[in-house]
Amino acid sequence: MTGPSVLIVEDDAELRGVLRRGLDEEGFSAEAVATGAELLARVEQAVPDLLVVDIGLPDADGRDLCQALRARGIQAPILFLTARASLVERLSGFDAGGDDYVTKPFAFAEVVARLQALARRSGAGGALEAAGLRLDPVSHSVQRGATSAALTPTEFRLLALLLSRPGEAVRRRDLVRAGWPHGAIVHENTLDVYVARLRRKLRMLPGAPGVATVHGVGYTVR
Repeated sequence: MTGPSVLIVEDDAELRGVLRRGLDEEGFSAEAVATGAELLARVEQAVPDLLVVDIGLPDADGRDLCQALRARGIQAPILFLTARASLVERLSGFDAGGDDYVTKPFAFAEVVARLQALARRSGAGGALEAAGLRLDPVSHSVQRGATSAALTPTEFRLLALLLSRPGEAVRRRDLVRAGWPHGAIVHENTLDVYVARLRRKLRMLPGAPGVATVHGVGYTVR
């Protein structure tokens, strides 16, 4: 079975080759380009499951590319590669729509681990079915029978984690880690707000299970 598809944009030819070959060996289906223009042209042909974007490209800032992709409706998770390690730089990447980052120089194993985590959160590689619901990572929707409801990327990631552990109480901290990128500031009630939105959307699906509160722990689908 082919793993999640990954499109890499990195202008350093040696690093680009190392990433492409290494990710292929780790079970991903990787392609690589050298410029932002090539990236935008490639996603016009096919949208990958995951993107690895160098911020310092010769023809564009990776954060601007991320915003352009989001404006086109492309919600594939984006992992930034950056030599800029300051908090301000990292937060600007999240503000642009990025999902995670690694700082150069980095260990290849960390890139693999972060991409695997992003793939799990997004459901990359196929639809998830559990508790009578079907989560579609392409349309970012949840379906029961012939009825579906659109989800935001964060709602999708939260519901994907809940459905991956049917009948289990999922801890709040695990849901926060699944819903938001590493380093993001998530206020205490933010998770509750998103769960309330999920409950409303699930009520739109006849016969769908609900999200129940497990006091002192987190939430479960039942």
